[in-house]
Amino acid sequence: MGKHKIAWLPGDGIGKDVMDAAKIVLDRLDFDAEYIHGDIGWEFWCKEGDAFPQRTIELLKNVDAALFGAITSKPVKAAEEELAPELKGKGLSYRSPIVRMRQLFDLYICLRPCKAYEGNPLNYKEGIDIVVFRENTEDLYAGVEFNPVPKELSEVLSKNSKQFEPFKNLSPDEFAISCKINTKKGSYRIIKAAFEYARKNGRKKVTVVHKANVVRMTDGLFLETAKEIAKDYPEITLDDANIDALTMWLLKNPHNYDVLVAPNLYGDIISDLCAQMVGGLGFACSGNIGEKLAVFEPTHGSAPKYAGQYKVNPIATILAAKMMLEWLGEKDKADAIENAVAKVIKEGKVRTYDMGGKNSTIEMAEAIASKL
Repeated sequence: MGKHKIAWLPGDGIGKDVMDAAKIVLDRLDFDAEYIHGDIGWEFWCKEGDAFPQRTIELLKNVDAALFGAITSKPVKAAEEELAPELKGKGLSYRSPIVRMRQLFDLYICLRPCKAYEGNPLNYKEGIDIVVFRENTEDLYAGVEFNPVPKELSEVLSKNSKQFEPFKNLSPDEFAISCKINTKKGSYRIIKAAFEYARKNGRKKVTVVHKANVVRMTDGLFLETAKEIAKDYPEITLDDANIDALTMWLLKNPHNYDVLVAPNLYGDIISDLCAQMVGGLGFACSGNIGEKLAVFEPTHGSAPKYAGQYKVNPIATILAAKMMLEWLGEKDKADAIENAVAKVIKEGKVRTYDMGGKNSTIEMAEAIASKL
């Protein structure tokens, strides 16, 4: 039995490739862990009608952390078409297992560090070091959606909102509704986490991302909550920006930003933008963090056309493993991984195809492991 119990969730497509690479690095560190495989992903949706089987849910209840590879997600109709024949027509509806996981285990923090490592030919600008805190369980990702729209819902909205007037006479199948739900609790804890991180790590500014000038109720609640929390952190500057303006300013002046905190959808958008500025999704690691469990992953997709070719860049997954070690209290080992990654990138001798090189997933992992 290892010191730590780790759920090992390769998922779909290149998930196995990049997880194999991460394991090379973890093994070189002599990380004391027991790895337990978990079934998750498109294969299990197609043959079982559940991309996140109950056995995997039970596994996650009994581990210290999880490392996750990649997931394939498709629209509802396409997902139903790929079900096993005996499962079709049974009312099964596909939903992303990672979204379900975040909500089921209350992994309310999505932490995405975006750092430009010296020597990376894909860096937009050198010296970028931005950390994104994305609320992970609410907002438009809550999954409260309707199509067709129930008649009673239309009636309630007609009665309570003048802005619904243009839609009240539409037939149920002529429109769809998605509910953007932000709670005080959800807003408070993600913003609090961002400020605590800033204080602990000597960061000087927290920028709240919103669209409160238009989405006044939900984003207004988020922004006002931030203003209240900021009073307890006088050494940290509170900044705020509309999501649309921020995408422009991030590109123009990325060094003006330090810690960003946002509701779910905006956080998803800006974290991918920040990732591209530091090399793309091959460098973008992520942590889904709750009070009792944390699941770490690269933010890229499953890239099925490359599955099994061991071609893609594993650095995002290796940095996700670094985040996992940090969360488990293995800071020295976590720092060792980051230093090794930085050395390989700076040397530039080993590069995967996205970096303009010809090295494989495994060769990149072995190069990083050799620096440990």
